Amino acid sequence: MKRIARFLLIGLLGLLAIAVLLAAVFAYFLYTPEPELPQLSGTISKATIEVAGLQRSYRSYVPKDLPKGAPLVLVMHGSGEGPQAIRVGTGYGFERLADQHGFAVVYPKSFGFDWNDCSSIGNTAVDGVRADDAAFLAALVDKLVGEIGIDPRRVFATGVSNGGSMALRLALEQPQRYRAVAASAANVPASQNFQCQPAARTPSVMILNGTADPLVPYAGGEINLLGLFYKGGQVISSTASAQYFADRNAIAGQPQVSLTPTAQGSRVEHARWQAADGRTEVELVTLHGAGHGLPQPWARRPRLLGPSPMEPNGPALIWAFFERQSK
Repeated sequence: MKRIARFLLIGLLGLLAIAVLLAAVFAYFLYTPEPELPQLSGTISKATIEVAGLQRSYRSYVPKDLPKGAPLVLVMHGSGEGPQAIRVGTGYGFERLADQHGFAVVYPKSFGFDWNDCSSIGNTAVDGVRADDAAFLAALVDKLVGEIGIDPRRVFATGVSNGGSMALRLALEQPQRYRAVAASAANVPASQNFQCQPAARTPSVMILNGTADPLVPYAGGEINLLGLFYKGGQVISSTASAQYFADRNAIAGQPQVSLTPTAQGSRVEHARWQAADGRTEVELVTLHGAGHGLPQPWARRPRLLGPSPMEPNGPALIWAFFERQSK
């Protein structure tokens, strides 16, 4: 009996040690402290809208005393996430900027696990039902134009990861609705993985990608995590993605390139294509040594997603790009 008891005790201790080890691994690779909620002038509201017989949800932030005719920024979350996750993941950065610069922010929720972006691979159905996310976003914009008095000529869309891919779809298929879009941690799908029906031209487009992204490869290839999980199909490189939008807008010539060092020692490279009429711009922001996600100064991302620099301020870069397009 003593031998059996000793054997059981050793086994129990072994399982306990494994559990502790797994918890430590989880904490190291996946846990990251959330940023502190800033003092904001307005409040976050939750609401729904019915589109094509389906109830769709979203959260919105409107600064106090926002005047009529203000801009609107759509911020789209990544795969399997939601409005709160993208708020936290961007350090509440867009709400901070909304207070400073006077615009409204809306965080829509995808219907399925993934937004139905331009990739032909993705988990976009719920119980066999698929929704048109682009139509939902268009209806949401129209609703907010009516409710808040948003300027329909200054509607912008951005997103991170799968949300960034959805922003690229909006640029390609609904250029008349969005003055500019910005995509972080996203590339254009390769031809065999491409299902969009692009319009002739696009609005201004910014792409912000890290060269050490373990999920969406900067140099192009298959979207996956550790070669095992979340396989999202083939994409072209970040440079080719930016060039794709420059070509669609008939912007000839090489981009203007500038390099900015950060206080943390990383490098941020800006490559900018400008149309002859000055209205359409394509910019590729290369975050050298950065991983998956949008950098911001308020919190780091999980180690599993690669290096997480706190510079540059990604939301501020995006808003500065949007603001240029408003002039």
